[in-house]
Amino acid sequence: MATWGERLAGVRGVMLDISGVLYDSGEGGGKPITGSVEAVARLQRSGLKVRFCTNESQKSRKHLVAELRRLGFDISEGEVTSPPPAACLILKKRGLRPHLLVHDEVRSEFAQIDTSNPNCVVIADAGDNFSYQNMNKAFQVLMGLENPVLISLGKGRYYKVTSGLMLDVGGYMKALEYACGVEAEVVGKPSPEFFQSALQEMGVQAHQAVMIGDDILFDVGGAQRCGMRALQVRTGKFRPSDEHHPEVKADGYVDNLSEAVDLLLQLVDK
Repeated sequence: MATWGERLAGVRGVMLDISGVLYDSGEGGGKPITGSVEAVARLQRSGLKVRFCTNESQKSRKHLVAELRRLGFDISEGEVTSPPPAACLILKKRGLRPHLLVHDEVRSEFAQIDTSNPNCVVIADAGDNFSYQNMNKAFQVLMGLENPVLISLGKGRYYKVTSGLMLDVGGYMKALEYACGVEAEVVGKPSPEFFQSALQEMGVQAHQAVMIGDDILFDVGGAQRCGMRALQVRTGKFRPSDEHHPEVKADGYVDNLSEAVDLLLQLVDK
């Protein structure tokens, strides 16, 4: 098996997932994962490029960053790549007017988007807004279109909060795909375009970057398909079976972000 030095050689940029890696969200703003606040600070002092790449679609970037700053992380909105702003760029470029099935907290991200007479549906992690009535309305909009377009902000199966695991947008996206006979366009991980956007923001090539995440399929698998290396942390939604996944194998498994940063900085300091 390759040594850590071989697996992480030449890394110039580090892409960090947020939920399950930096903190577990939940009531009261959630709580940081042990050692993660200092681990991020150490990375930021190291000279490595750092980018936060999240599928968070229940909170605006402003809300998310404010929450993280309250927990002690030194993060700005400009350092975060997330699905809502990326989706807005797509909507504007293609002249799409969305019917929004999203969480109330994220509607502000779409304030500059025309939502009259919808010609597409945008679905995100809508939380309690995933009622039958709201899902059926999205279904009706899609079925009424000659060329239905369904845009999903991520396609995660579940995520972890302080109280336990929570169902994510992927199951609802699949329901609309099945009912309407359409295939969703995914904005967010594991979309290659999403990773490429984050790489461009960091100013590094894929082979110079490593993704650190808790999701074996979307963080690890998505990054590797883009030519990046990827580490999986044993926090957040990690399950022991992830280390024996039939299709995806991380370049390394670490107990938490702090351990990953220890390994990276040992190489940078050499």
